[in-house]
Amino acid sequence: MVAPSRAATVRRLERASGTLATAVTAHLDDRLEWFRDLPAGERSWVGLIAQAGIAGVIAWYRDPVAARASALDVFSSAPRELAGAITLEQTVEMVRCTVDLLEQALPEVAGPDAAEGVRDAVLSYSREIAFAAAEIYARAAEARGAWDARLEALVMEGLLREEADPTVLARVGALGWPSGAGGAVLVGPPPDADTAAGLQVMRRAAEHHGITLLTALHGEALVVLAASRGEDERTARLLSPHFGAGPVVIGPRADDTSDIPVSCATAVSAYAVARGWPDAPRPVAADDLLPERALAGEARARDQLIAELEAVLADPDLRQTLEVHLERRTSLEGTARALFVHPNTVRYRLKRVEALTGRSPGDPRDALALRLGLILARL
Repeated sequence: MVAPSRAATVRRLERASGTLATAVTAHLDDRLEWFRDLPAGERSWVGLIAQAGIAGVIAWYRDPVAARASALDVFSSAPRELAGAITLEQTVEMVRCTVDLLEQALPEVAGPDAAEGVRDAVLSYSREIAFAAAEIYARAAEARGAWDARLEALVMEGLLREEADPTVLARVGALGWPSGAGGAVLVGPPPDADTAAGLQVMRRAAEHHGITLLTALHGEALVVLAASRGEDERTARLLSPHFGAGPVVIGPRADDTSDIPVSCATAVSAYAVARGWPDAPRPVAADDLLPERALAGEARARDQLIAELEAVLADPDLRQTLEVHLERRTSLEGTARALFVHPNTVRYRLKRVEALTGRSPGDPRDALALRLGLILARL
């Protein structure tokens, strides 16, 4: 039962609520620049919140116990989209400005006898409103985070199919990926201990260096898609320490979004055979694992090894010199004797092979790739 004097004060406050709501809106317009820049629709939503807040203060003054559970209802009068249009910081500013005005205006309306009680109601209720706002934004952030995680997993799974549906590529932008941008694909073991915590550390490191990340667990591998303003090699070096123990593979550069699926497929294929080169650097380029990929049966790797030798295979002297040097002799002099030419001629021809293929016959890894290319070309 409300005391007669308190009931009379409540009636006075209720009669003045419309005027107070208009005064609150004018006060926000005067104090907050961002509020002045809001579209008319969103300004009206804020006005609805102000009216609900004033009604809540009056209800709190009437009966604090009964009104305590209704603090969240203040924000139910505005659409959920308002949480995306106004940040939590702006909401706190709005509450602070509203409380400042009501703390001055409501006691005057209530009269000197009830002023202290009304002022206490304003301060107490404003605290509940602040907690309610924080709870609403926390729920929105949690829901948005869960949705983003599901969307990220869906998009990455689509990209890993190599022939990605156009709608998958379009959804990349919804995750903050730069429009039309390509990027670097890294594949490696997930963080050794707590995978979720390790990924959070990786994301923070990437954000610090201005790198946009998408991640997904693909079987026992962690696939990371990274877009940055720097070179892919630098990006790979920055992110590699955040993978678990084992090889980390960087796929071929994706120049735009449509190239990402092929880069993902190549990097995943290279990671699957990376154990075939125990001394591989970390990270290692997928193209540096062409021999292992070809031996594992990857058609793209076999075609690439043959394509690298196309110009050499078209020149009978270069082809013969390379075959003899790799398959029958191990020295310039031995190759020269087998071909009945001067060692300088062999040296010149092998330099030409290196210029045409980018691989040196004198390097063990390059020699392996060149020899496999010759075998595959014959087959």
